[in-house]
Amino acid sequence: MRSALLRHHLVSAAASTAAVALLLTGCSAQGSEPSEPGPSESAQEESPGPDDGEGEEDEPADEVLMDFGDETDQVRELQARLLQLGHFAAQPTGYYGDVTLGAVSEYQRAAGMDVSGTVFRSTWDALTGETSDPTEEELFPPQQVMGYGDNSDQVRELQARLKQLDLFADNPTGYYGDVTTAAVTAYQESRGIEATGTVFEPTWDTLTGETEQPGEDEMFPPLEVPEVEPAQELDERCLTGRVLCISKTSSTLSWVIDGDVQLTVDVRFGAEETPTREGEFEVYWKSRNHHSTLYDSPMPYAMFFDGGQAVHYSEDFAANGYNGASHGCVNVRDEGAIAGLFDDVAEGDRVVVYW
Repeated sequence: MRSALLRHHLVSAAASTAAVALLLTGCSAQGSEPSEPGPSESAQEESPGPDDGEGEEDEPADEVLMDFGDETDQVRELQARLLQLGHFAAQPTGYYGDVTLGAVSEYQRAAGMDVSGTVFRSTWDALTGETSDPTEEELFPPQQVMGYGDNSDQVRELQARLKQLDLFADNPTGYYGDVTTAAVTAYQESRGIEATGTVFEPTWDTLTGETEQPGEDEMFPPLEVPEVEPAQELDERCLTGRVLCISKTSSTLSWVIDGDVQLTVDVRFGAEETPTREGEFEVYWKSRNHHSTLYDSPMPYAMFFDGGQAVHYSEDFAANGYNGASHGCVNVRDEGAIAGLFDDVAEGDRVVVYW
């Protein structure tokens, strides 16, 4: 029937003109051909008849079940099911935001569906067909309280509580690094908790239940303040301009402006196989929350001066002192001091490393 009508359009000049007019005023639905125009195209446009589809019924629209901005228990189930398939990397929250939108889009792409990021009935049916009903723990997983790389007073409290149990041997620093991870792991193993090295709610609840709230002195023990190195003992290159003056002889770093020492802190250098290079340099890049990809270790308050060598805070130095060494960087163990120094030092300021 449709082919006959089309041939009729091709041989009829008047019908062809009407077909062009129709194409200019609207589009047909998903490959369907326009029906043969009636004697009055304008009248037909104003009052379309019930048989525009040649008697065929339109397919029902796919129902929208969930979409961006929704916040429901069904969204939480959606996230848990997407997590089972590896499309949702976060923990279920019940909120349909950008992360969920991307996860739904990725699932639709992988399943060969039209990618919309919206959960239609067809999307939901396919997803539930290839996933299992989420468990209570999948829907409401334990929340992370603290983890590697965090730097806060709560981490200080964690370290102080672990110290009460003789699992953290050094003074609290507030930085969650390798030492803290090892202490948390040891605690979890001793209490029969899954040993992840990360503090989730069950770990924190158990720890706070068997320890006392740390006092101010436990969380912020007094630090030994090193004596300021007299200006006349500095390398002469440190006496003009703004200089990070680093002495390998005294294992100190002095922040010097026009010969006046503003601050002096203890520092640690590289091991024999990865020595800290001597010479005159300048700070070419600052990175407050830097993490070394080469050694997979944190380097907070990093001020780079020669290739990959930088002045930065070291939790290991703060915890273990001179029993270790860096991979060539200049380690600082006074976190408060280097945090302030990081704000004062500007890119372009000089660095002098000498014996």
